[in-house]
Amino acid sequence: MTTKSIDASLYLSSMPKLSTEARKELEGLAAMPDSAIDTSDIPEIRELPSDAVVGRFYRPKKTTVTMRLDADVVAWLKASGEGYQTRINAYLRELMYRLRPRRRMNEAAEAGRVRQPLTRHDRPKRAHR
Repeated sequence: MTTKSIDASLYLSSMPKLSTEARKELEGLAAMPDSAIDTSDIPEIRELPSDAVVGRFYRPKKTTVTMRLDADVVAWLKASGEGYQTRINAYLRELMYRLRPRRRMNEAAEAGRVRQPLTRHDRPKRAHR
């Protein structure tokens, strides 16, 4: 597996230098404990907005894996052209995001914060007349 190293000096050289006052202010903020910072004017983000762009700036670290897939599944993926591994990753990521809200809701329900709706399996059975 090959890794890419990024030369941070390329990014830092294009940034403007901080003034002495700005640097002191940032150092003072960095030294403060989190509890001392007033965040009352910043709304808490409980969910990502529907128009949020995920992955545009952040690129997750890739891990090499070996998987055994059915031949017809691989043929279907390759039939769409190059980039079938990228599509597999996109399909799995979409599934991960689709399942994530349910897990959060279940965790919140277990903690007693949200009333979980009954599924058809949880509802009491009615007696037939």
